[in-house]
Amino acid sequence: MVIDSVKQILAEFKPTGWGKDLVAAGFVRSAALQGKSLTIALVLPFAGRSLFEQIKQDFDVRLRGATGATRIDWVCDIEVASLPRAQGLAAVQGIRNILVVASGKGGVGKSTTAVNLALALQKEGARVAILDADIYGPSIPTMMGTVKERPSSRDGKLMEPVMACGLKSNSIGYLVDEQDATIWRGPMASKALAQILHETRWGEVDYLVVDMPPGTGDIQLTMAQQVPTSAAVIVTTPQDVALADARKGVAMFNKVNVPVLGIIENMSYHLCSACGHHEPLFGTGGGQKMAEQYHVALLGQLPLHIDIRQHMDDGRPTVFGAPEGSLAQAYMKLARRVGAELYFSGKPIATPLYTVALDE
Repeated sequence: MVIDSVKQILAEFKPTGWGKDLVAAGFVRSAALQGKSLTIALVLPFAGRSLFEQIKQDFDVRLRGATGATRIDWVCDIEVASLPRAQGLAAVQGIRNILVVASGKGGVGKSTTAVNLALALQKEGARVAILDADIYGPSIPTMMGTVKERPSSRDGKLMEPVMACGLKSNSIGYLVDEQDATIWRGPMASKALAQILHETRWGEVDYLVVDMPPGTGDIQLTMAQQVPTSAAVIVTTPQDVALADARKGVAMFNKVNVPVLGIIENMSYHLCSACGHHEPLFGTGGGQKMAEQYHVALLGQLPLHIDIRQHMDDGRPTVFGAPEGSLAQAYMKLARRVGAELYFSGKPIATPLYTVALDE
């Protein structure tokens, strides 16, 4: 049968991080051959828009040959599924999934990673917002060029998120001076985060990326318990001292039953802007060893490059300011992996995905 050939070909598509192939996962919504025209409808329940182009490039010619079609009409869509929340906490209205970006210590590029990951998830077809939960050192307003912005309110009860580089955002940095936040005690800081999370009119969001404070103290622990999280990712550098602290981050989330999706190794290597030479300034293999130790995925290895720092200082993060460059593509690859790992690691609560039998 012609459609059996279509299924057999498409079933070869199974990127890293996918638990099943394209067909077995139910991502082929329908396929139909009418005369010399083949129509294939695909849907992904996670961010991964650029995968559609890869599928077309990989299989278009073979599908034509197998079916005799002279044209293929591809109908592709992203419909992000809602995944379980840790500890059975109630969902924040309108938000399907909350992804926490954390680190065991400061200085590993956690906020830079969180911002660019959020922007990349959006470019990959999802509706995304970002919450700066780093109460003591909010950096999202600076990194996204919105230092002077303040949230408005339509009804005096809920805040409207600040639009930052095309993303909905909110941060303690929009509400108080940084110097004021740094002297808050734990309960006050935790209450402030809860208010920002629950009293912002986020609208419909597929992924809310939360930039957590660095460290694993009482405040971070309380925040982890209060946020209805789908999963956490841990940012580290390859060096031993960073890995030691990152392990504490994994332990903290395990303690509060928040799934750890995987490890992001930042500053994995220095990429020289003059000659393109790769040099592992902070060692090699640390992220991989940690991922293996905790039986989680090594989600990505990101470079240390002067342009990434410059983009953040300019308030134009790499994925927003230089979206076609190789640095942005590293974050795009990370976003595709994170989206897939999050979906395949959990059982969707509700998903618009449905499977239709493939017809001749």
